[in-house]
Amino acid sequence: MARKENQIETVQFTISTTGKVVGLLRALVDTGLFGKNQAEAAERLIAQSLAQLIHEKRLILPSQE
Repeated sequence: MARKENQIETVQFTISTTGKVVGLLRALVDTGLFGKNQAEAAERLIAQSLAQLIHEKRLILPSQE
């Protein structure tokens, strides 16, 4: 069955980090729970961290009027 088209626009951006962080991201990928590469692992960690901050009310979303 084909996947549905993503309804939310994606945007690319670049970050720089240390080799140690990349190694840790690769280790997460090796668990099979964080995507297929370090970029996907980083995106999932960012999304999870933002969701946690919203849940804790430490990050308030701007109103979407």
